[in-house]
Amino acid sequence: MKYALIGCGRISPNHIMAAKNNHLDMVAICDVDGSCMEDKIRKFDIPVTVKKYIDYKELLFVEKPELVAVCTESGLHAKIAIDCINAGCNVIIEKPIALSIKDADAIIEAAKKNNVKVCVSHQNRFNKSIQKIRDAVDKGRFGKMYHGTAHVRWARDWEYYSRAKWRGTWAQDGGCLMNQCIHNIDLLIWMLGGEPVEVMAYTDRLRHDYIEAEDLGIAIVKFANGAYGIIEGTTNVYPKNLEETLYLFGEKGTVKAGGTSVNKIEEWAFSDALDDANEVKAEFCENPPSVYGFGHTPLYADVIDAIESDHDPLVTAEDGKKALEMILAIYKSAAEGERVQFPLEACDTLDFTGRFDHE
Repeated sequence: MKYALIGCGRISPNHIMAAKNNHLDMVAICDVDGSCMEDKIRKFDIPVTVKKYIDYKELLFVEKPELVAVCTESGLHAKIAIDCINAGCNVIIEKPIALSIKDADAIIEAAKKNNVKVCVSHQNRFNKSIQKIRDAVDKGRFGKMYHGTAHVRWARDWEYYSRAKWRGTWAQDGGCLMNQCIHNIDLLIWMLGGEPVEVMAYTDRLRHDYIEAEDLGIAIVKFANGAYGIIEGTTNVYPKNLEETLYLFGEKGTVKAGGTSVNKIEEWAFSDALDDANEVKAEFCENPPSVYGFGHTPLYADVIDAIESDHDPLVTAEDGKKALEMILAIYKSAAEGERVQFPLEACDTLDFTGRFDHE
């Protein structure tokens, strides 16, 4: 399967290795910064036969890849993805799918019109720990789900933001919820039934006065099935990343996934006693070298199978929209000081320009 990568920044190594591990035929890479391409070619031993492009539209026209990964700054995801889709390519879009409801809907519509597969890279769904927990959800082991909580307690400093000027901007990124916390927000929605009805929230910029968006977000979500969700995301932790945790509390079960990026099952208790908690915690415990985890390779395998067997990938464009919609609803609630109802008719990160500016 002919594969191309658009965007050679911080997350691109995970996509390169996932493509290699799945034996894709990498035909091209693209970035407006030629040095970024050269860096990845050197570090990951990319063959000289792989073409380099500054213009992704030229890449699409000349190479005609079957699968493209879009790994640029977030604000460009939608435009590039739609151009790829309209060129007949299947697409893996780095999170978030887009920065507005309008753009997310346009991606979904274009994919349907062109009959191609679109996956949003919420790779933590493929963690061994998360797959085990999802299996318990699917089998009804929790009984009635009462509530869940998603915490991302990480650290980001000036050096991180200075390496890419788009980070922390409303036009190209958003804040800690949109960039760092969106994976765990996706998991919370996925585990709690997928249909939020209402959210109330606070966001603030407490430490990073050199970015435009939030570095703290706190929200309470009500779901259609009666469950509640609590979201806490921050990049203010001193002195380094602390944890990413997901708790689920049900009528007949309690689970905690923890570690750097929910790669460990740390609590496992079910009334059915179908498995030994200590054995589960020992088996479903990974220690990834970074917060990106090990999920990209199985995510790619899932997308390849979806293309070849003509079924939806595990993480669809619609799923990507749900995570985006949740964060935009949190932004809206915090900005307006009111509860926000789902679905959102229209919302864009640009709606919150100047949110934390002070005279």
